[in-house]
Amino acid sequence: MTRVEADVAERPTFTKHLECSLTGDTYPADKVHTLSRAGKPLLVRYDLDGLRRAVTRDDLSTRAYDLWRYREFLPVRKKENVVSLGETVTPLLRAPRLERRLGGGEILIKDEGRLPTGSLKARGLALAVSMAKELGISRMAMAKAGNAGAALAAYCTRAGIESYIFCPDDAQGPNVGETVLQGAKLYKVNGLINDCAKIVADGKEAMSWFDASTLKEPYRIEGKKTMGLELAEQLGWTLPDAIFYPTGGGTGLIGMWKVFDELERIGWIGGKRPRMVAVQSTGCAPIVRAFDQGREFAEPWQNAATVASGLRVPAALGDFLILRAIRESKGFAVAIPDEVILEARAEVGKDEGLLLSPEGAATYAAYRQALAEGRVDKTDRVVLFNCGNGLKYPMPDTELRVDRHKPVDYPRL
Repeated sequence: MTRVEADVAERPTFTKHLECSLTGDTYPADKVHTLSRAGKPLLVRYDLDGLRRAVTRDDLSTRAYDLWRYREFLPVRKKENVVSLGETVTPLLRAPRLERRLGGGEILIKDEGRLPTGSLKARGLALAVSMAKELGISRMAMAKAGNAGAALAAYCTRAGIESYIFCPDDAQGPNVGETVLQGAKLYKVNGLINDCAKIVADGKEAMSWFDASTLKEPYRIEGKKTMGLELAEQLGWTLPDAIFYPTGGGTGLIGMWKVFDELERIGWIGGKRPRMVAVQSTGCAPIVRAFDQGREFAEPWQNAATVASGLRVPAALGDFLILRAIRESKGFAVAIPDEVILEARAEVGKDEGLLLSPEGAATYAAYRQALAEGRVDKTDRVVLFNCGNGLKYPMPDTELRVDRHKPVDYPRL
């Protein structure tokens, strides 16, 4: 028995039902669900009184340092259905040189690139595939261009479930090869992610697959909410002043906001909440536009293009949930140009030795801008989410060369 399998053994679960995120209509647990009748994401609801009686914060000290230490907060009923690739708790790294450079408060970077398949997508897909296994699903499909497709492939293969991925034909880099090597059938489509999503939706009847695209099933939110659980525990059951989160589909932002409420209701944290800041690219910023215009829903973004592929989501199914969390937290949404994202990535690498993904670098650029504009205070403790391992993205070559046939002009010290 592995450490993870031992750690999840013999724990009670507390799922009561599922709930439409827009209308509040309820749906029975332990059945296969996609969207609600209103066409909106479903949220898992728990017996929080029972959860509070069953586990305390001190109980966590005896458990393995992984995602499954929070199993009472998660929907998987049976330990044999937990599908794991070793989802470690990710580090929270301080950035002292950046703090001095900017003259602001404490900067903490939550490095999600340490997870299996190199991104935070492992959290959501570990739960989605575990629940698929529990519910008897044997084939899954997804419209995705990057890290999510790779994670679905890995976890489905681990679970013995077939996986099919459809991505835009301009998708490139390690994620494409990784997805294939980890057992998925990957198809490139001459279109954008929305075109891929239509192929998945149209193929459900013919292929009998379950559509695991962002927020079209209820459980990726539950996996992503473990970021909030980890963050609270790492900060001694307090929360930062602000969280800067790279927002494409926004599942992680939605999940963290959900679990902060659950933690307060069981008495593990107080009423203080961080300001939630959604970070997008100027090449694809539907949430920023909707926030600035005071809208409840975001209009699809036309001709989306950005170097931060995880931010290239023209229409987010959970748009109203993202906007709701931003406004309830008194946060804001900000869009960063691609050239600034790349410059910020280089700055963090050279100052702190941290190789961020472009999406993660966007959060630093957004914080730097917000601090300069007075949208965050100089005393605020902020958390920036780096959503993926920087090695999975294109990097510059050096312009410095040495000719082995000539004397080396060594730099002056």
